[in-house]
Amino acid sequence: MEVDIPAGIDDRQALNVRGGGNKGINGGPTGDLRVNINVRPHPFFERDGFDVWCDFTVTYAQAALGDTLYIPTLDGKVKYELPAGTQPGEVFRFRGRGIAQLGGRGRGDQFVRIIVDVPKNLTPKQKELLKQFNDSLPNKPKNNVDDGKTVGEEKRGFFDKFKL
Repeated sequence: MEVDIPAGIDDRQALNVRGGGNKGINGGPTGDLRVNINVRPHPFFERDGFDVWCDFTVTYAQAALGDTLYIPTLDGKVKYELPAGTQPGEVFRFRGRGIAQLGGRGRGDQFVRIIVDVPKNLTPKQKELLKQFNDSLPNKPKNNVDDGKTVGEEKRGFFDKFKL
């Protein structure tokens, strides 16, 4: 027997197929067939109700400078302009790119969490370039803990100086 599975059905939901069960006793009507649904997890997307989540990895340079990305969605890839200065863990929302709601009442959203890939095996030239870049940054955290400040204290805001 073929059963149509509606878009948007979730794991452990059940469908009733009227008249799809066993024949009734003494010539009575056939019963209903109850179909329990098991949805396999997707290797890339994670479902949260009708919303979909995924992680997308970018390089440090892409996060810092911005870039044109092609983000996978349930409907295929979508072009997205990653803004310069994107932070690790930042989440972007694609409205209407999630799971179809049962009964055809719209779709959920897709959320993309940005993962910044920090390289592990840098060449000596790459290390030198990163050191030069780091030295050129204003307001960078200091490595010297002997100055009496706690780590990160130099990044306090103006009003934080007046808190008791």
